[in-house]
Amino acid sequence: MSWILSAAEHTSMLAQVNNFTPEAPPGTRGLTKLVQWLMWFVLLSGVSAIIFAGGRFAWEKWHGGMLESPKMVVGALIGGIVATSAGSIMNAILDV
Repeated sequence: MSWILSAAEHTSMLAQVNNFTPEAPPGTRGLTKLVQWLMWFVLLSGVSAIIFAGGRFAWEKWHGGMLESPKMVVGALIGGIVATSAGSIMNAILDV
């Protein structure tokens, strides 16, 4: 009978645990700035890749070569979608 009371006591203690939210440790301002710069670079390279693939598409179409640039456009678009939604993806994975 005492183990039932002990189990009930532990269950009530588990119900009192707070739901904590993540917080950046002190001194991470520089790291946050670096991540923001990296995200800017990724977005810039994605836009550049789409512009390059569009120009290559026109070049291939004009000269009658084999069209490989649509794969480049699709790859750049998928990469951009993954890069810009990285924060949402990590929140979905870690929010278990």
